[in-house]
Amino acid sequence: MLKRVEKKIVAMTVDLPSNTIGALWVLLAAFGFSIMVALIKFVGRDLSVFQILFVRQAVMLAIVAPTIIRGLPTSLVTKRPGLQLARVLIAATAMLCGFTAVIELPLADATAISFSRTFFITIFAIWFLNEIVGVHRWGATIVGFLGVVLMLRPGADGIVDPHALLAIAGAAGAGMVMIVVRILTRTDPPVTILTYQAFGVGLIMLVPAVLTWQAPSLHQWLLLLLVGIVSWAAQLANIKGYKAGEATAIASLDYTRLLYATILGALVFGHWPSVETLAGATIIIAASIYTVRREIKRGRELARAAEGRGESH
Repeated sequence: MLKRVEKKIVAMTVDLPSNTIGALWVLLAAFGFSIMVALIKFVGRDLSVFQILFVRQAVMLAIVAPTIIRGLPTSLVTKRPGLQLARVLIAATAMLCGFTAVIELPLADATAISFSRTFFITIFAIWFLNEIVGVHRWGATIVGFLGVVLMLRPGADGIVDPHALLAIAGAAGAGMVMIVVRILTRTDPPVTILTYQAFGVGLIMLVPAVLTWQAPSLHQWLLLLLVGIVSWAAQLANIKGYKAGEATAIASLDYTRLLYATILGALVFGHWPSVETLAGATIIIAASIYTVRREIKRGRELARAAEGRGESH
């Protein structure tokens, strides 16, 4: 059924420009991720986050199993086993922190704070990838950090909501995972990276899931299955979006998740984002978009300079 839906979407968009196709896929992915966190928040009222994560990974693993099996033994061969293990551990930690924050915080607040991963990606890229960051990117990063501080809203006693700190930890972990993936793609094929995360995170969650297991009702089982299916579909849409369009042209569309989260949070859970959350999210989004646009401009200037010197690659 999902394959038929995918083929219909491809057929409907085949004549559109590549960036438009990419944008549509990314918008669909953003909506899917918003539905996913709303489902997690809903089912998280009664079931532990370990149980939710374990079932989610099991469902996703079942869906991608044919791809993994077809790729054997290549899908299990890695040149960086230590780095693969590190990625699995970081991803599991990030998911635990991020999903717990989703369950405990208003949906829009948790989503807005998750955007701070852009800030952490910049910092980690400097530390681990030795990327050169200019004054403009540093300025945007600092501004984005101020947006994060604003969203955390420390009280008069200086204490920050611990669930907001978990959301920050989840965002930092997600940013670190992206850096590790970038390093792994230099030596390992995508199917291998997919296999290790799909299996590894589920394995980590197995014991705590068993210890906190509560027998789900039929309704809860349906919600848990939906979490896994929607997670897989959203990730697939995201991959297709970035495959079809230029990352610099479509990346900012991911921020539509805040709009979706605000609407879902209000309609389903009766939560409206605070003024501080909206202001902080606006600052982070503006800083991120500025960084993307600046990198586009810088890339064009470098290209023109190379052409002027008669360089080719």
